Amino acid sequence: MSLRSRLSITVVAGALLAAAAAAPAVANDDWGDSRGEWGHHHHENPRLYKGVVTAGTLNLRSAPNRGSQIIRTAYKGEIVSIFCKTGGETIQGNPLWYLLTDGTWAWGAARYIDNIGAAPRWC
Repeated sequence: MSLRSRLSITVVAGALLAAAAAAPAVANDDWGDSRGEWGHHHHENPRLYKGVVTAGTLNLRSAPNRGSQIIRTAYKGEIVSIFCKTGGETIQGNPLWYLLTDGTWAWGAARYIDNIGAAPRWC
């Protein structure tokens, strides 16, 4: 590759990086309800989604079913990070389960987790 080609690539790459740095951030940083109950949060990883636990206590499990091992427990109002969703054991008419990434990888029944913002992608 010639020096001119390398220089052109470097200049274009630098311009793209400068434009990206100068562009306003587009993020959904208010995941609260209409009353602002959950406040402002920042979406640190664009591959993660957010949800809020609606059950008093929610057992998070090693697989998307109630017979699997309990990894930890989440509590009502807790904001959780969701990696993806999949089908599993149907809980009160809802067959979806979310794979959560809060310190451990564990499955939570979507019946008891309300999405904050966009619905998670499929696993």
